[in-house]
Amino acid sequence: MEKETTLKILNALANGVHPATGEKFGADSPYQHPDTVRALFEAVRAVEGGPADAERKPAPPQSGPGSRWSPEEDERLAAAFDAGRTVDELARAHSRSRAAIEARLVRLGKMDASAVTTPLRYPPKPGGNPARQGA
Repeated sequence: MEKETTLKILNALANGVHPATGEKFGADSPYQHPDTVRALFEAVRAVEGGPADAERKPAPPQSGPGSRWSPEEDERLAAAFDAGRTVDELARAHSRSRAAIEARLVRLGKMDASAVTTPLRYPPKPGGNPARQGA
């Protein structure tokens, strides 16, 4: 199997999505368990040749203020948050600051603004979900 195909499958599984059908796994799926998700992301890093968690330094913000979020990145962020990844884990995985991750989770309705630990630049979208802390 080619490395690119392997990474595509591992990323899909880590994000709670069936790699062949694109269907999202249910909350009771073993692929949604936080330890499984972490293991899959660690496998992605291993295949990519990146350092393991213990060797990795915190990543700098992806780019300057106002860096755009793609719909795909929003989906990955929401799926990983729903799978139990913490804000700090998400910040490292997306190469963004903790404040950027929290602000985006509020915008996506995944986190209540009152649960945010860093000041938000943007107001939350109306009708967001109740507060949710990372695992």
